[in-house]
Order: sequence, then structure tokens, then C-alpha cells
Amino acid sequence: MNAEVQKFDELAAALTAPGQPFAVETIDIGGIEYRNYSAMPANLGAYFLNMLRHADKDFAVYQQERYTYGQAYNHSAEFAMGLVERFGVRKGDRVAILSRNNPQWMMAFVAVTSIGAVAVPMNAWWTTEELDYGFQDSGAKVVVADRARIERLMPIAGRHDLHIVSVDDCAGLDIEHKPFAELVAEFAGAAMPDVEVAADDYATIMYTSGSTGHPKGALSSHRGILSALYSWMLMGVVSKQMAGEVESGAKYPPAGLLTIPLFHCTASHSAFMMSVIVGRKLVIMYKWDAQEALRLIEQERITWFNGVPTMSAELQAAAAKSDRDISSLVDIMAGGAARPPDQVGKISGTFKRATPGIGYGLTETNALGAVNAGAFYLANPNSTGRTVPAVTEFRILSEDGNALPAGERGEVCIKSPANVVGYWNKPEATADAFINGWFHTGDVGYLDEDGFLYIVDRIKEIIIRGGENISCLEVEAAIYSHPDVFEAAVFGLPDERLGEIVGAAVVLHEGASLSAEALREHMAPHIASFKLPAHIWFCGEPLPRIASGKIFKRQLKADYAAELAAGSKS
Repeated sequence: MNAEVQKFDELAAALTAPGQPFAVETIDIGGIEYRNYSAMPANLGAYFLNMLRHADKDFAVYQQERYTYGQAYNHSAEFAMGLVERFGVRKGDRVAILSRNNPQWMMAFVAVTSIGAVAVPMNAWWTTEELDYGFQDSGAKVVVADRARIERLMPIAGRHDLHIVSVDDCAGLDIEHKPFAELVAEFAGAAMPDVEVAADDYATIMYTSGSTGHPKGALSSHRGILSALYSWMLMGVVSKQMAGEVESGAKYPPAGLLTIPLFHCTASHSAFMMSVIVGRKLVIMYKWDAQEALRLIEQERITWFNGVPTMSAELQAAAAKSDRDISSLVDIMAGGAARPPDQVGKISGTFKRATPGIGYGLTETNALGAVNAGAFYLANPNSTGRTVPAVTEFRILSEDGNALPAGERGEVCIKSPANVVGYWNKPEATADAFINGWFHTGDVGYLDEDGFLYIVDRIKEIIIRGGENISCLEVEAAIYSHPDVFEAAVFGLPDERLGEIVGAAVVLHEGASLSAEALREHMAPHIASFKLPAHIWFCGEPLPRIASGKIFKRQLKADYAAELAAGSKS
């Protein structure tokens, strides 16, 4: 074993020994044994009390708004009381959050989970049709939303009997809503309602596009989220010990730049909730722009950055030509998609004081899995990292379910108390994906002798565009809804900026005529804009098939990717 790897494992083992801050015990959840952190808070409400330890520090900065941790927690308590008293929200009730990133999103999340209700962060890109499904599936009756999303809710609000809390100016909208600021003011000074919440009570439903059409709601317990947070904390402490750093030696107080949507675990967990334990300031971008990011890094002395690999690549390219003082930046993380290996060296070369890193996790694992950062990442830029200690296990399984040795490829499976309980309202999908405590990711990969994970392929029909999961079947369903379409196949195409983009091969009924733009216009009301095919090819003959009769997507993907590489345009 590599000496540095061995040193890391020894430090982690010391911190998880009995009596230590990250001591680990064995517990039983649903008849399956898991490793668990002994000192973990009982629930997220108890965890969020850490906000009061940093009461005078900046919590969130967004355009002209600035809140301290103390202010944010007090508003969360007031909002929680409003949910209970005005809307009758009780333990186990689902409350949706549907908005672009803002401080109110985070305060609403603190409030909802602290009173034992279930937070349902919904994708802010969803169309009215997709939102209709989300509310039907989740059963949420209260929704915290911004104006753009409320406009999409107007046609379906009555059908789902929605109570809307608005977080920005909604003047002129012909729909009943209660402004967030008014609700907080109405219950000014209220304490957080006292609700008994157990570690294995439900905390969140986060929707993830799978290979079976409609998004599935990944249902997490409080323990699941806290297990992920504590694992990252442990890894952070070990990493600092490896580097010989001490917290007091930091030149600037912790400050993060929030660039990715909070309805993804990467943002809600590793950015927002991880900030709570260290009192990290979060500066929220209205939308991604590399030049604006550089301005904010300089102005707010940002120390931590996380985004999809596209963002860190664009940030690096902009920084290479900029004279702004970005010396405060010490961590540049990425997740949601693979980062091209050549980017790792570029980031390290441009940001002299910064450490590049990447993570691998899924909504179903509360984003917990593997992390590759610092010297390990520079030495292994093709790997997504080693298992985050100390309660997570990886296995590579063959098609017949046997564990494979180092170096052999198979399905990546993860066991951890951070894994979600299952899929909301989908027992069959849950049974297929979660087997004896192991989540079957649908990714193909292998582990090397030092435990570094390499992702090489995908079993499931999923496209990952800029960190957003897209179901091929969902896009195909939208294409097939056009009466002129005879058959269609959707597949991912390589893209330098976004990792993958959506491609489609379409065969029309005999005599029919249809343009790519007309087909996209037809699809637009049914699926979010990021799911629309970037390239559509109309084929004059049936699509190729394999022996079983299924469309040979691997061949289509290879052929059309080669066309694009050669400069062909659809």
C-alpha cells in the first residue's frame, strides 16, 4: 500500500477509536448492520443548533441581502412556527421548496426538518407538467417558491390544494400566497417548536432522474444526512492532519461560493449544511458567470469553491487572464460529473494556494461515496477517489452478484447509513436498487490496490449533463408523444463543456415531415429545457437492433459522436 494512503488510514482509525470525536459503533437498521457515529446528533434540528455557536458570523450573502447565523436561525424558528400555526404542518408532512438559490431556501429547509416535517426540494428547472407529477407523488401541500416557479404552479395549484409561501416580489400574480417576510414577521421572536424527532425519522425527499421515466423521490432519514456530514467532517480533519495544518492558521475565515442548485445534494449537503458546523459564510450567485465569480472571490475573500467540472474549468480559464486577487481560494471542489484529467493540473497551476478535489456520490447516498483531493488527486487524476471514512463501504460486483477483486470491472455498489431509505411510493424500484443494505449505482467501475475508485461506464440509461441526471426513457417518451414519430432512441454524446449532452435518432412515419426545431418545440412543455436534445438526427431507415430486438444505442452513440467529432452538424 502507498505510504501516504497508509498514513491517511491510520489517522482516520485513530479518530474513530472509542472515546474519540468520531468514534464508530455498530447498529441495526431494518435488520442490517451498519457502522454509525456514536456522537452524532439525534436529528437535523439538533445539528442546526450549531448555527447559534456562530451567531455573529455571516451566514449568507445574496445580492443586497446579508444574514448572520443568528439572524438566519431566528428566522428559521419564526418560519417553523408559522408552518405549524398558520398551515397546520405536522411531523411527517411534506413541505416543498421550489426556488432558485437564496437565503430563504436554506432557512425554510432548517425550519421544515427541525419540526420533523419532510423537506421536498424540487428541481427549479421543471415544467408545469413535471411539477404536477412531483406534487402528485410527494403529497406536499405547502410550497415555498419564488415568482418564476409560482407562475408555473398557477395552472395546478388548485388541483393539489397548494398553500404557497412566496420568497420574492409576486405583486400582480393572480394567486393566493403568503410572503415569507410577512410570515416571519407575524411570528417574530418565536422559538423553534419543540418536536420529538428520531434519527431514523424521514427528513427529505430529493428527486433524481433514473432509467425508468419519471423522476424517483429518494427518501432520506435524518441519520442518512448526518452520516454524510460527519463522514466529510472526519475526512476534513484527517486531511488537515496530513497537511500539518491547524485551523487557527487560516489567513481568511471560511467562505464558500454557492454556484450549484440547492435542490441537489452537492449543494444542500456539502455547501449549505457543511457550512453550519464551521460557521462558513455562503455567498450565493444569482447565476453562474466566471467573471462575476472572480469578482465575488476577491470581494468576499472566498476560500472554498464547489461546482460541476464545467464551472471550475471556466473559472480557471478566466482566472488565468485576470489580475484580481484570488489568493484567498484554497479549495476547488467538483462533483456531479467526471472532470477531464488535464483540468487537474491546470487548476493547480493557476490557483497556486488552492487544492483541487472531486467527489463521487449520488442522491441515493446523500452524496457520500468517494473523494479525491490534494496530492492524491494530482497523482491519480483519472480516479474519483477513495472511500470517505468511516461508515461507507464500496464493492464491485459481477453480473451474477459476486464481489470482484482489485482491478476487475463491475457494478459499483455502496453500503452506508447515509444511503436513503428507498424511493418514495416505489417499493419495486427500491427492492431493485437496495439489496441487503447495498445500493446498486448502475455505474461500472473498478478499485485499484490502494482503494482508488475509477468509473468507466454506465449500466443505466442515464445522461449526466453538467451535473443534471437525464433519463433517456423520459426524453424518448416526450419524442414519441409527437404523432409523426415512428421510433426514437436517446443517448448521451460527449461534450467538452458539459461532460455529456443529449442526442436523439428519430424515424418518422412514412410520408411525414418534421424539423428538429419543431420537434423540440413540441417537447418543451413536457420536459425541462436541459433535457431537450441538443442534436437530433432523422433516419430514413429503421434504427439498428441487437439480437434481443432492442435498439443498439451503443452503436448509435458511437456513430453520431464520431460525426460530431468530424465536424458534422445536425
